[in-house]
Amino acid sequence: MFTEFISTVEKNNMKKASVAIIGGGLSGLYAAYLLEKKGIDYVLLEARPTLGGRIVTAKFSRGNKNIDSFDLGPSWFWPDYQQQLAHLIAELQLETVTQFEDGDMMVERSPDAPAVRTQGYKSSPPSMRLKGGMAALIEALYLHLDASRILTGQIISQLNHAGQYIELTSKDITGQVMTWQAQHILLALPPRLVQESITFQPALPSNLAAQWQQTATWMAPHAKYVAVYDTPFWQKQGLSGAARSAQGPMVEIHDASVTDGSGALFGFIGVPAEIRQNISEAQLKIHCRAQLVRLFGVEAENPKREYLKDWAQEPFTATATDASGNGQHASAPVSKAISGVWENCLTGIGSEWSTQFPGYLAGAIDAASIGTLNLPESVLT
Repeated sequence: MFTEFISTVEKNNMKKASVAIIGGGLSGLYAAYLLEKKGIDYVLLEARPTLGGRIVTAKFSRGNKNIDSFDLGPSWFWPDYQQQLAHLIAELQLETVTQFEDGDMMVERSPDAPAVRTQGYKSSPPSMRLKGGMAALIEALYLHLDASRILTGQIISQLNHAGQYIELTSKDITGQVMTWQAQHILLALPPRLVQESITFQPALPSNLAAQWQQTATWMAPHAKYVAVYDTPFWQKQGLSGAARSAQGPMVEIHDASVTDGSGALFGFIGVPAEIRQNISEAQLKIHCRAQLVRLFGVEAENPKREYLKDWAQEPFTATATDASGNGQHASAPVSKAISGVWENCLTGIGSEWSTQFPGYLAGAIDAASIGTLNLPESVLT
């Protein structure tokens, strides 16, 4: 499967490409998908051993055939106004699921007051999920790509402008250093991560580098907890599974149940990333379970599975600067240099570079689409 992919192609034959895509998350894979349609030569280099970037889905078998899936990264999209992403999902023939929001919600208004039940509300337009989790989108895109062009475990540390081409230096999991040559680079990473992890020779224009450094990375300071149960017992109580809390540790909770499968609740941890560093995963899970009991009763005490994903601990997502961030979506920075040696040879296509949906899944599609559409004529011919 794509998550276990290690290229068996002779790497020396892959050292030159018209376009090098750095990053194998949604924006990088969608850019590769578009380039393949156009017949443009490319290579995609991903630092992690797996593809998907900030899209991570926990899966486990339920019975002999059924698999339950729970998103530890982004979960939702809104097809009514994120139409380009919705079109791609339809094109790949992926099945969508409407976020369950029927019933009342629970609210903890202060640390000293008990939880109260109140009227719930439904998102408009409705929030949608994918059957099989958002990883289904990554898997579907990968199946449409030439696997020999997709290389995982490749950490890019330096980009050198060498006149007629850009030289990339990467290191794989064995420590082997490799050099790649490309006419154009598509940066499918968060801007701040690019600025802090890649050395540019010569340096990027100072105003561009400053913009990228100042752009917060969506999800970087966040952590997400998922508790899985045999059934969504709260639904029988007339509850939607939604909750808001001023006590925590989760500040926002939603139903994450699988249709005709396991019940599940997920929540966004409100404890700041800097403080979470001093709390063990086991301790944080204990506090999360206790909160679910306060909100939904003793049936929530013993989940059959639980997951905790702290994105602030992901070196290929977050930087030290992100730990003190407020977790809000940032405004999109400029995606390319407009003068100097880096003009027309380097484009940012990560989600944060989308002016429409910065940080969202739809932003990854938007930015990648614009980046591939505006490639220099020298690359297209």
